[in-house]
Amino acid sequence: MTTTTSALPQPAGTPALSPVLAMPPAAPADAAAYFAARLAFHTDVADVHASLAAGATDFVVVDSRSTPSWDQGHIPGAVHLPTAQIPRLAAEFLDPAVPVVVHCWGPGCDGATRAALALARLGYRVKEMIGGIEYWIREGYAVDTWEGPRQLPADPLTAPVGSDDCGC
Repeated sequence: MTTTTSALPQPAGTPALSPVLAMPPAAPADAAAYFAARLAFHTDVADVHASLAAGATDFVVVDSRSTPSWDQGHIPGAVHLPTAQIPRLAAEFLDPAVPVVVHCWGPGCDGATRAALALARLGYRVKEMIGGIEYWIREGYAVDTWEGPRQLPADPLTAPVGSDDCGC
């Protein structure tokens, strides 16, 4: 496999750029605007867990998965609102004044993105929880199931073992 090291020709005697810098980084002001905007659209499982554990009531978690998926395990206190039912049921279960944090299975699933879009189109302020229920469980947080609460040990590849703080 051949890897190109630069998108632009380099003057003779100039070291080739690595693939990392073949596209130069954005200007600091542009980067700051991008990352601030990204944080307005996303949150992560550690922040959601810490907020819920501290008793936060300034947002509601919405699980957009199917009923069998919900029964298999869901975040305690979450609202179950499958994506296809959002247009019909959102007003019944959600207060438009309270921001929504929506999630689905995990990073390989666009279900939360579709749910967030549906909620935003209905006028809700919404963030997507990156990692979904997969990372909630992998970070060792408890879920409620149809059989009762369940908690697995944290996966050391995704979360510091014995800590609620990712060090981010």
